[in-house]
Order: sequence, then structure tokens, then C-alpha cells
Amino acid sequence: MGKMSVLERQSIGTRLIEPNRSSSVLRRLFAFSGPAFLVAIGYMDPGNWATDIEGGSRFHYDLLWVILASNLIAILLQILSSRLGVVTGRDLPQLCRDKFSKPTAIFFWIIAEVAIVACDLAEVLGSAIAINLLFHIALLPAVLITALDVLLILLLQSRGIRLLEAIILTLIATMGFCYLFEIVLSHPQLSPIVHGLVTPTLTNGSLYIALGILGATVMPHNLYLHSHLVQSRRVGKSFKEVRSALRYNLVDTVLALNMAFFINAAILIMAAAVFFEHGKVVTEIQQAYYTLTPLLGTSLASTAFAIALLASGQASTITGTLAGQVVMEGFLQMKVRPWLRRMITRSLAIIPAVIVIALQTGNGVDAENHAIYNLLLLSQVVLSVQLSFATIPLVLFTGRKTVMGEFASPLWLKVIAWAVVAAIAGLNSYLIYQQFA
Repeated sequence: MGKMSVLERQSIGTRLIEPNRSSSVLRRLFAFSGPAFLVAIGYMDPGNWATDIEGGSRFHYDLLWVILASNLIAILLQILSSRLGVVTGRDLPQLCRDKFSKPTAIFFWIIAEVAIVACDLAEVLGSAIAINLLFHIALLPAVLITALDVLLILLLQSRGIRLLEAIILTLIATMGFCYLFEIVLSHPQLSPIVHGLVTPTLTNGSLYIALGILGATVMPHNLYLHSHLVQSRRVGKSFKEVRSALRYNLVDTVLALNMAFFINAAILIMAAAVFFEHGKVVTEIQQAYYTLTPLLGTSLASTAFAIALLASGQASTITGTLAGQVVMEGFLQMKVRPWLRRMITRSLAIIPAVIVIALQTGNGVDAENHAIYNLLLLSQVVLSVQLSFATIPLVLFTGRKTVMGEFASPLWLKVIAWAVVAAIAGLNSYLIYQQFA
């Protein structure tokens, strides 16, 4: 199995970690844990907030099953991604470059870059909204302030993968604590929550939001990133060692993504319990912030909401930068310094945000907020439409014995994986048809 050089790993801020084979199961699990948590933050970015809040405020708990289904799909696809990286020693972009023609690889690279910019747009908007809410800075300068996260990348790029994982885990814990506080204050009813989780319902009105939830949950660049990050752990070449690594990575993935599921579900539950129950249809994140205090009777609810939003945007920034480097290096064999790569991506994400805000100047704060919120929702639907371009090669490669050897997906897993790919493609095709029709 070919492995990347240590120098190449360090170019995206990771170093090889060698789990001690003589350690206990818990110690080895701890050594392997981390890559999935870096990936999982992408499942809790500000784009999720937009879709989850609107879903809860408009459709009560009816779309909880979409979050659950999206999370199960995400777990399946991320497990396949981690298996690909551990077994082959190559990440998904590298394999696409190796197995496809050069024009096809370039096309996939362009699609991946569009998805990364769409995701970064959500991070820009989410962070800017949080800065606006916490520090009362106008949205336009707040958007420009988000460009300063380049300094954060400069600080962290050479510190090693474990520091990144620790920071991400801290930010996830911050979001979890803030939303646990919100749930306690909102007193949701258990029975309709369970009904929403296990009873699939979908209408023409909720399809757009449902696909936004899917796009916000299962992100194409996370599939590229996970197949790379698992290689930060040194794995032997024997069947037993590879199988052991696959098991530990499976546990890491299930734990991390279930944490993401609980946070996303908490956002929708809070929106349903607070806004829907009071007849408030929330179409802007700022509206949610300002409405929480009078409805829940304490300003701490709004403050916790804004802090969690800022943590979400900053955490997503870190993993988005790593994903961008993996995509560029894998598809094009082109290395760009992390801070420069970040500046380019962030600039491309800031431009549409600045244009939208500038066009709404003079139309009032409400018009500006609504335009920003619609842009945030659109970024998530764009991600959903891009998803097939990552899932098809992933399922294709992990099912091939010529690529995976004896670790190729068994027939039952291939059937489930291709069914998921077909469902994603079908739903997105219907969404595009709806928009043009």
C-alpha cells in the first residue's frame, strides 16, 4: 500500500501518529480517534443552522427524520471514505486522478472547488452574523473581518494534527453545551419528537429545505478529506493490522457523526419548540437570535445561540482549509501554501456575500438579513447538487477488488451504497427540475 511522504503530510498540517500495538483497546481507540471529529464539524457548520432553523420553525418536527436519514447516509459514506484511505494509502482525489482521464480529473476538481467555495460561503455568512450579533458590527465589515481567519490557519498549520483535533473537539463541545442549554429552556415535548424521527413526511413546500438539510449534512469535500486524514495514523501492511485500523476508524466515525446528529437535531428541536409553537416562522438567523430572548425570558439564550454560531463558523474554517488542500494536491498534484490557499478560497466566498449586502444597502436591515439568509440556504442546496460527483467514485472504488483487494465492499454493502447514490441523484434532479419548471 503506497503511503504519502511525511513531508507531504506536513504540507497540510498533519504528522504521522503511531498507535502503540501493545496498548489497551481504549488507548488504541484514543490514538485512532480524531480524523472523524475533524470531518464532523462540517456537519455542524452555519449552513446547517439555516436549514435546521427554518425546517423547525416552518414544519415543526416533521423534518427530524431527514436529519436522521442524512446522518445515517453520512456515516455510511464517511466509513467508506476512511476505509479507502486506510486500505489504499491514497485519498479519493488521488485515486480519481490515477483511475480517470486527465480531463475527467480536472472536471471533478472544478466541481470539488465549487463545493468548497459554497461551504466557505456558509462559514463566512455564519461567522459574520455571529460577529454582528455579539459585537454589534454591521454585516459588511463583519464579512470582511472573516478574512482574518487566515491568521488562525498560519498559527495552526505547523502545530500538528493533534492540536487541530483538540481545538475542533473543544468547539464541538461549546456548541453542544450551548444547545443543551437552549433545549433545557425550551421544554420540547418528547412524543412529537419521536414521531418526527420515525415518520417520513415530505411535501413540495418542504422538499427544498429537506434537500438543504441533506446538502448541509453530507458534504462532498468531507469525503475527500476523511480519506486523507485517516492516513495520519501509521498502519501496518498485514491483514490483521489493516482490519484493526478499520474497526477503530469505524468507531471514531460513528461517535463523531452521532455527536453531529444530536447537535443538528437540537437546533431543529429548539426552532420547533420555540418558534413553531409560538407561530413564528423564522427565515433569518438574526431573527432567531432576537426572538429567543422574549420567548424564553432570558438574554442568556440569545448569547448562547450566537456563541455557538461563532464556534461553528470558526471550526468549519479549519477543516475547510484542509479539504481545499487535499483536493488541489490530489487532483492536480499542485501544492499551495495553506494561508495562500485560504486567502483565495475566502476571497471567492466573500465576493457574493459583499455583492448581496451591497445590493440591499438602503433597503433596510430586514431586507439585508433576508437576502443573506437566502444566500446561506442556496449554498447548502448547491452542496447537495454537487454531492453525486464525490459519492459515485467513492462507492465505485471501495467496491473494486483491484483497488481495495480483500477489503472491497461486499455485495450487500455495495447494494446499499449504490441505492444511496441513486437516491441522492434522484432527489437533486427533481430539485433542479422544480427550480426550472
